[in-house]
Amino acid sequence: MGNRVVVTGLGCTSPLGNDVPTSWEACINGQSGIDRITNFDPELYRCQIAGEIKNFVLPEIIPIKEAKKMDLFIQYSIAATQEALNDSGLEITEDIQEEVGVSMGVGIGGLGCIEKYTKILLESGPKRVSPFFIPMTLSNLAPGYVSLLFGAKNYTACTVSACTSSNHAIGTAARTIERGDAKVVIAGGAESSVTPLGIAGFASMHALSTRNDDPKRASRPFDKDRDGFVMGEGSGMLILEEYEFAKARGARIYCEITGYGFSSDAFHVTSPSAEGPARAMKMTLKDSGLAAEDIDYVNAHGTSTPVGDLNELKAIKMAFGEKAAQQISISSTKSMTGHLLGAAAAIEAVFSIKALHHNFIPPTINIDNMDPECDLDVTPNTGKSKELRIAMSNAFGFGGTNASIIFQKMD
Repeated sequence: MGNRVVVTGLGCTSPLGNDVPTSWEACINGQSGIDRITNFDPELYRCQIAGEIKNFVLPEIIPIKEAKKMDLFIQYSIAATQEALNDSGLEITEDIQEEVGVSMGVGIGGLGCIEKYTKILLESGPKRVSPFFIPMTLSNLAPGYVSLLFGAKNYTACTVSACTSSNHAIGTAARTIERGDAKVVIAGGAESSVTPLGIAGFASMHALSTRNDDPKRASRPFDKDRDGFVMGEGSGMLILEEYEFAKARGARIYCEITGYGFSSDAFHVTSPSAEGPARAMKMTLKDSGLAAEDIDYVNAHGTSTPVGDLNELKAIKMAFGEKAAQQISISSTKSMTGHLLGAAAAIEAVFSIKALHHNFIPPTINIDNMDPECDLDVTPNTGKSKELRIAMSNAFGFGGTNASIIFQKMD
């Protein structure tokens, strides 16, 4: 048994709001952050809607000159980190810098800057490409800048595993602390792929909803008429600490991370299986030492795709058993935020922890006609109060990669 790992701070920049209180309030009230795309003119695109960040204000810690060298996903992660550190009350002083790491998940990275400078290259030639182009776009520059600006000198790395990225990053952060290799890890994820190429690419796969005339009702996990996911963007960040370290400094503790599990489908690049996610959930339960009956809430991956949603419910039954699965409350907060790709699991970790903290299950909105094959409690349309002790958050990604994490209230 290694060191215990606790969560002491939360931060986010999401389609529902640019901080945790605003995002959580919108989440529990079933508000949608989806609207018509404003980042570019979407008129010619099959999908014209997304969960964009609105009214983003550059954090003071980022000098204006430095911001010009950063893609938006990096800026979002810095803003969310600053909020999480403030929330935790942790000051990264010189004497603990070498005990503080950064572990982040990013799915695509600086796609917006890649598009911008490809256009400049083709129209104006190679000499017009910025010398900062490469660091603008590299996925690991999100944790790199977080490390630089906040003074974290321990393990600093980026996991790129599609929509599972942030759960892998948070799980790796927890393992780093468990092993005694760090006292604190800033963990989470970021994404900013609501760009012409990002939307065109996913739309060409027929992965995105085309409910363009009704954006706020487009993301509808478990509804019979769901027609694909809606792209989102933003960042979620957690402050993870070794329990004794957090206790000694008098930190407010949200919960403990007691389980982390993962698997690969080895089945298909983009089409999901149920067997792989079930193994990830079983591994997470085993890692935590908990029984299926102990889980009160599952924040589902629930993307609003015809195949994926039902596969996940099937996987939950396989992992927990039919009886236990019937007792669990499930919801997909992607119905409100859209799908943040590499940052999805990070923002959903924030919501899962807030659910525990407030004993409240967020809703899955936009369920007008429940899929007849959906026979579990997916918290349709309205959230509910429920005494919660243990929550699991799921993430599954292209390439058949799966990861689940368990958050547990402290005894």
